[in-house]
Amino acid sequence: MEHYKVTLSEQERVELQGIAGKGTHAASKVINALILLNCDQAGGHTEPPRTCDIAAMLCVSERKVDRIKKKFVLEGLDLTLNRQPAQCEYDLLIDGRLEAQLLALSCSAPPEGQARWSLRLLADRLVELELVESVSHETVRRALKKTRSSTGGKSAG
Repeated sequence: MEHYKVTLSEQERVELQGIAGKGTHAASKVINALILLNCDQAGGHTEPPRTCDIAAMLCVSERKVDRIKKKFVLEGLDLTLNRQPAQCEYDLLIDGRLEAQLLALSCSAPPEGQARWSLRLLADRLVELELVESVSHETVRRALKKTRSSTGGKSAG
């Protein structure tokens, strides 16, 4: 694995000590600040700190220490300390119209030779009916889980 050298400026060191020493910050932010402070090669260490020692001291994995060092060197302090929102965006495969058709299909009689609809059978039938190009049984499960509601039963007051 490549070794990244963390060298903090005086201003960065003061900011990290402020995060680690006081205030209310997310635990991950404090841990990341402590990792960077301990990895700092300009911090007056006589020899470079070892990753395994830092990991043991902070009760994190060596891999996390390496990832934080790499992120600091490549992306900077701000991106290293603060969590970034997920970049993934997913298009909804099942919209309201298709959800209604799926619900109606699941309430209908199951195919011949089957006692009831399975998620895979429902997914296959949606493709057969050309309502969608492809759909996984997990997507069908999530859509049906949203529509199921308690009917009350005997225990409901």
